[in-house]
Amino acid sequence: MQPNLQHSTKPAVESNRGFQVWWQMTRPHTLTASFVPVLLGTALSLSHGRIHFGLFFAMLIASLLIQAATNMFNEYYDYKRGLDNENSIGIGGTIVRDGIKPKTVMQLALSLYGIALLIGVYICMSTSWWLALLGLVCMAVGYLYTGGPFPIAYTPFGEIFAGFFMGMLIILISFFIQTGTVTTYSILVSVPILVLVGAINFSNNIRDLDGDKENGRKTLAILLGKNKAVTLMGYMFIFSFIWILGLIITGVAPIWTLIVLLSIPKALKAIKGFKSGVTPIQMAPAMKATAQTNTIFGFLLAIGIFLGYFVS
Repeated sequence: MQPNLQHSTKPAVESNRGFQVWWQMTRPHTLTASFVPVLLGTALSLSHGRIHFGLFFAMLIASLLIQAATNMFNEYYDYKRGLDNENSIGIGGTIVRDGIKPKTVMQLALSLYGIALLIGVYICMSTSWWLALLGLVCMAVGYLYTGGPFPIAYTPFGEIFAGFFMGMLIILISFFIQTGTVTTYSILVSVPILVLVGAINFSNNIRDLDGDKENGRKTLAILLGKNKAVTLMGYMFIFSFIWILGLIITGVAPIWTLIVLLSIPKALKAIKGFKSGVTPIQMAPAMKATAQTNTIFGFLLAIGIFLGYFVS
């Protein structure tokens, strides 16, 4: 059953009109999951020559638009299926709290997709039209994550799809548009970001475990149970750090990338937060810390790559 908006959202509509409502709809705290892969893929391309900043910014904007649109699809379909209400944690809340019409949210999401498509045409004209196929697949996954008859978000595979399409694949596309190729080097360095972007999705599912279970979802967090899910998240963090250490030891990554270890405190904060938290609102800071771990880790990794290129 969909929530009744007649009484609950009217005050919010009158007091919250403006840019902030529309900005919140994009769930800005999640957008770094798009920024980091583009930055890292571009940093990796330095070993092949100069950076084409026009393509860098085009890829960055397109990725951010697709991420924002995906968040709006999520909001639209969770509302339509009766999963969101005024008290839901972690949502944009533009429909259930601010009174924006669901149709408007969907139209805006599709408009962002349209702009991303136009930017994609520029990228393809400058590089390869094969990217058009990849771009369309990414956009389809963004929609099908919560849309369609069999939403990916309702299955145990959400983390895999999020990590691959919003982590590794964006890195490799960003690398390709600068270099015209994909190398073993770029694939190996993208692996921990695949894991950490998947961890962001996983943290959301851990926080929402009880509510998702009541609504018939079969997420990985539900299948494992909270304690095992938090333990697995800890292993995901450990794997990411050990992977970089392995790349340094084998000479694949420069020693400068060791600075990713500075993101360890955020990872520890996330794990401690999930272990101590019981309700969604208590676990919200842990989810934020998970997203920040990916942001700091990825940003520091990119800096390490840059330093390895310019200092060596």
